[in-house]
Amino acid sequence: MTASRRIEWMDSLQSVPADSWNALFATDYPFTRYDFLLALESGGSVGPGTGWQANHLTIWQDEQLIAAAPAYLKQHSYGEYLFDWAIVEAYQRYGLDFFPKLVLAIPFTPAEGPRFGILPGEEDAGLMGLMLDALQQCMKKQRLSSIQCLYPHSGQRDHLTAAGYWPRQDVQFEWRNYGYAFFDDFLASLSSRKRKQIRKERQRVQDAGVHLTVVHGCDADAMLWQQLYRFYQRTYLKRSGHAGYLTEATFHQWGQQLADSIVIFAAYHQQQLIAASLCFRSADTLYGRYWGCEAEWDFLHFEACYYAGIAYCIEQGLQRFDAGAQGEHKLQRGFEPVTRYGCYHFRDSPLKDAIGRYFEGEEDMLALYQRQAQTRLPFRQPANTEPMP
Repeated sequence: MTASRRIEWMDSLQSVPADSWNALFATDYPFTRYDFLLALESGGSVGPGTGWQANHLTIWQDEQLIAAAPAYLKQHSYGEYLFDWAIVEAYQRYGLDFFPKLVLAIPFTPAEGPRFGILPGEEDAGLMGLMLDALQQCMKKQRLSSIQCLYPHSGQRDHLTAAGYWPRQDVQFEWRNYGYAFFDDFLASLSSRKRKQIRKERQRVQDAGVHLTVVHGCDADAMLWQQLYRFYQRTYLKRSGHAGYLTEATFHQWGQQLADSIVIFAAYHQQQLIAASLCFRSADTLYGRYWGCEAEWDFLHFEACYYAGIAYCIEQGLQRFDAGAQGEHKLQRGFEPVTRYGCYHFRDSPLKDAIGRYFEGEEDMLALYQRQAQTRLPFRQPANTEPMP
């Protein structure tokens, strides 16, 4: 490292200029944007008392930020989606400390994307090497059990595995736009039975007197964000018994600072908002994030979380719809199984070899699961073209 370059670990993005951070991620992927991550911190969704302590890696050339990675010291494994609970339990049985660990990830967001940002014009391989060296030193200094990079895109995953990080797989479900001009074109690609089922489900929502409206972030007022947050809490209370990881302040800050990246599918009955799904978008992808409702309505979840999003992607010419983690019911609605990855580096311990074998067995199991899932897709014939450019 040249004398004018220095590594700094930041416990808040407030120490970094927004323009300098955003310049590192030459993409409109929403989840590495400064305002998205800062809203998590300043809104209290991460930070003291949450088990997510910001520890962002930054590299500076004199006073210019030239590389960075969003990172968090973790005291638990909640909110990661590529979960390591089996490893945590093994450490506990062996009398070893698994926490703290360092995760390079977007909190509560299992969406593949960049996890390292490098200023355009800088030498990528050299700066990646510096950041990986800095991570290794952090592991030693803070006696971390592991460094985990969750859901990196393929290029950065290759850097990590070449440096000795172990890959670990996950299966998610993604809708792909094969050049559809209208929603009916998508339906025409499905088997007759599945096509009829989707039409029946959408008709049931209409017959109930429910209509959906697309609300872009710039048109969402404070009252709508308050209702979205209430829906979010209701969903978590029903599913997990707690009110969720995110604060209302984070929601409102997203609405104020990220309006150009936000799409909301709002469901109304008799002019009353009864349900909504909150999505983010880039130039080519829609990301489904949060859903909630006042009461259960037949098939409304599928309409607000899947069909409306598919229709929006077709209308807007988006290539992909990443509707979030889990959910085999997505297969029947045209979401294809895709492989996602995490990359892991463990400190030497009596369990390290066993963890490697566990990852290998898990990879075989997930490969089988993905092959089986592929056979359950509703298309008349397997999709064999790439998403539209």
